[in-house]
Amino acid sequence: MASTDTTTTGKAGKAGRTDDLAGLEAGLDALDAVQSHRTPLRQVLLQKVLPPLVAVALVIAVWQILVEIEVTDEGSLPAPSAVWDSVSTLWVQGTLLEVVWTSVSRGLLGFLLALAIGTPLGLLVARVKFVRAAIGPILSGLQSLPSVAWVPPAVIWLGLNNQMMYAVILLGAVPSIANGLVSGVDQVPPLFLRAGRTMGATGMKGTWHIVLPAALPGYVAGLKQGWAFSWRSLMAAEIIASSPDLGLGLGQLLENGRSNSDMPGVFMAILLILLVGIAIDLLLFSPLERAVLRGRGLLVKS
Repeated sequence: MASTDTTTTGKAGKAGRTDDLAGLEAGLDALDAVQSHRTPLRQVLLQKVLPPLVAVALVIAVWQILVEIEVTDEGSLPAPSAVWDSVSTLWVQGTLLEVVWTSVSRGLLGFLLALAIGTPLGLLVARVKFVRAAIGPILSGLQSLPSVAWVPPAVIWLGLNNQMMYAVILLGAVPSIANGLVSGVDQVPPLFLRAGRTMGATGMKGTWHIVLPAALPGYVAGLKQGWAFSWRSLMAAEIIASSPDLGLGLGQLLENGRSNSDMPGVFMAILLILLVGIAIDLLLFSPLERAVLRGRGLLVKS
């Protein structure tokens, strides 16, 4: 009789443990579950579209107030309407999109070249100790060097041409991309690397299937910073090394406004440079960053 009670108790204990494990698995599944419902359009407009529009409206309002109270003369601070007139003039002349595209195409092509160079360089620095000791500090120093410093030597070496522009972009962006990837690789948990080696993922296979996917958050951050350096480097090159042979880009447009004491033109160029930088980030890098975070369960789908 006692044996029967013991057996019954043992079975009950096993059943209880099984129920506990099932409950634990269900809880983990609930934590891992991602909400797949789509956010209503009204909520998207209120949360993502309305705030930047309000901010822009406030900036324009403060700007107009400063003009109205004549905090400075109109030659130093033009009215928003004067800047808009400059934009309208370029649009009517049919040159606005051409000016923007000249700079955007240069910036994107230079960034892609920097990406092709900075990615393998970052992997090499991150994975080979001798290379890291040799050029790691140099990359960090180059990243902190203002990109405008490269314009004079690039002009001397290559002349006033597009090759000079791309050289300045590369010197400004490659260190940021490489250092971002190095930082991402350094943050990969050692357990991932050991698990990869256990499954036979070594060498290039391990780099492709283990290291790069695990280092994506740091790598994407490096890409965003690399684009920022690319765009800033390009603007510095266009402002300093302006030439009719290079075509009219946003940097040249800004320099032309300064040369002609055309403050509405200067403000127009600054705003266009700012808008392009924001647009590239919103259209390319923000979706990429969200996809990486969502793939790691760090961002809820909407």
